Amino acid sequence: MSSPSLVSDTPIESRAQLVDYIAAGEKPAADWRIGTEHEKFGFRLDDLRPPEFDGERGIEALLKGLTRFGWQPAEENGRVIALSKDGASVTLEPAGQLELSGAALENIHQTCVEVGTHLHEVKEVADELRLGFLGMGFQPKWRRDEMPWMPKGRYRIMRAYMPKVGKLGLDMMTRTCTVQVNLDYSSEADMAKKFRVSLALQPVATALFADSPFTEGRPNGYLSYRSHIWTDTDPDRTGMLDFVFDSGFGYERYVDYILDVPMYFSYRDGTYHDASGQSFRDFLAGRLPALPGALPTLRDWSDHLTTAFPEVRLKKFLEMRGADGGPWNRLCALPAFWVGLLYDATSLDAAWDLVKDLSLEERHALRDGVPKHALKLPFRGATVRELAVEALKIAVAGLQRRARVNANGTDESRFIEPLIEIAEANQTPAERKLRLFREEWNGDVDRVFREFAY
Repeated sequence: MSSPSLVSDTPIESRAQLVDYIAAGEKPAADWRIGTEHEKFGFRLDDLRPPEFDGERGIEALLKGLTRFGWQPAEENGRVIALSKDGASVTLEPAGQLELSGAALENIHQTCVEVGTHLHEVKEVADELRLGFLGMGFQPKWRRDEMPWMPKGRYRIMRAYMPKVGKLGLDMMTRTCTVQVNLDYSSEADMAKKFRVSLALQPVATALFADSPFTEGRPNGYLSYRSHIWTDTDPDRTGMLDFVFDSGFGYERYVDYILDVPMYFSYRDGTYHDASGQSFRDFLAGRLPALPGALPTLRDWSDHLTTAFPEVRLKKFLEMRGADGGPWNRLCALPAFWVGLLYDATSLDAAWDLVKDLSLEERHALRDGVPKHALKLPFRGATVRELAVEALKIAVAGLQRRARVNANGTDESRFIEPLIEIAEANQTPAERKLRLFREEWNGDVDRVFREFAY
């Protein structure tokens, strides 16, 4: 989840500014970049509990330790709650899940160097604090009430609001981790095509990355429980956005959607003002109950864009939001998958051909079915695995045509190999862990922390 926006406090004087803000994300293909974000669970090595924010072994101590690598601290109310360096940031999710929001990079070779460097830095500091970090989609052991809360004003507001609109919102905040990639577009038409392809294929990514089969130490009946949680978090700000597939979809229609998403807050003068459930349309008219008479700025708009959580999100770029967190190689595989599909014109056409005749009912059946069944979900006389195999072929070809090679002459398609192995074996990471749980681990979920930590 985002920190306060760095956008200027330019007053909003017309609705056109809201559209122009998103349209300003357009870039020529030569300037398209790749931004990868991933979250991970911290745990204390001695008792596996998540670290609190405070204390000698707390999350703030970890953040301060990372400053040795040149990261600059950001504070809220005198506490270090984030870091930044060279266009990247390290931030905290509500229960202290550590997130790297990577810089905008040219290729996935750079992405993997960035991720690997970050994990190395985190491990060096974490070892000193006797902490470990785990990449999965859902906290496998601890109850919601055993998770700590980070001292961020945004989260205080969301924590109070979430139970009013869904049963699992607090679980989303405290017990989930994801990996996502942020990608560019060249025009409104290019944005719309990429949005449609990525929404339709987001369940395939969910299936391939499914890695959240445990809740409180036992199998929960899902392969991506993280994905299931979003179905009962807040219907006003989640879902498959059926209107994206309507004829004429573009920036203005997305702005209309965001204007109808209830607000959480307005961040002003270093303070989060609670506007939960209130209307940004009222804000535009100077009638926001939380700030009577005040008018929004572009920073308010930028912040508000981050409070919608659909399967694909549009800001000044497109965010792919369907995957569970995982180990290093899958953190590189997610951008490889989507870059291969969306950043090559031939692949984008082929991916659209793959999904353009899906009905609304089929898209929803995929979204609703993959959290439990993943690759084995029945689909058009076969399963999602067959759809995934076709999508992976298209992505590999796209990466090969991009021909972005490293010093050894290897292109980016190598990073998609972990997903090909998953599809060929027809076994998700969640299913692998379930097998280990039932066999070698003898029902002891604690083993996941030792065997799958970074």
